[in-house]
Amino acid sequence: MARHPLTLVAASLGARPYLESEALPGVRIPGQLIGIGENYWPDGPRRAAGRIPLVFGKFPGSLAGDGQPIVLDPVITGTVVCEGELAVVVGRLLKDAHSPEDALKAIAGVTVANDVSARDLQAADIQSTRGKSLDTFCPLGPELVTLDELPDLQSLSIVTRINGAVVQDSTTASMVFSVAELVMFCSRFMTLYPGDVILTGTPFAPDESVLELQPGDTVSVEVGGVGLLTNPVAARVRSDRMARV
Repeated sequence: MARHPLTLVAASLGARPYLESEALPGVRIPGQLIGIGENYWPDGPRRAAGRIPLVFGKFPGSLAGDGQPIVLDPVITGTVVCEGELAVVVGRLLKDAHSPEDALKAIAGVTVANDVSARDLQAADIQSTRGKSLDTFCPLGPELVTLDELPDLQSLSIVTRINGAVVQDSTTASMVFSVAELVMFCSRFMTLYPGDVILTGTPFAPDESVLELQPGDTVSVEVGGVGLLTNPVAARVRSDRMARV
């Protein structure tokens, strides 16, 4: 069928956890983890002349599965926000895609993501990678859905809730760059491999304070036709020895 569970696997010898799916046998998800910033506008797509997608990286160690806790460490960061997103999983080698059709053919499927972000670290670094790459800051899942179930990737609802309250409510129709355009763009400056993941951006939030996460919260992201990703939020517990280091 067109839906394949994404299962969080604990790798041996202390290696980072990864996701696996029967849709991509033998492939660890994610391989390369690519984020896209500022890809939504509140009133639909608006693209300035010459604008290109804003790309950043998330380290694969940030991965978490559906139901796994998002762990906040107040020693390292302050304000942490959730960002509900549609995520694309690459299914075949792709370099220099020449058309949207080529790009879409390379997609194994899509899933739900939460691009958890430490805003103070982003501000301190003047870039996003560290603030978006803390352990557990990339929940992904729970299923990989193939495109035959989703005739139009640009008409999917995205709703994010914290403790049941809606904090984001939009659709992929408001993307500045479409899914196909993002895959094409990335393939032109890097080779995309099976298992690579592209997070396609989060809906615009005029007041980000509603997105802030606190220990004890439960955050869920629902993408219409794709699935519901839910994660509790917890505080990291440090031992006395760790606190002194």
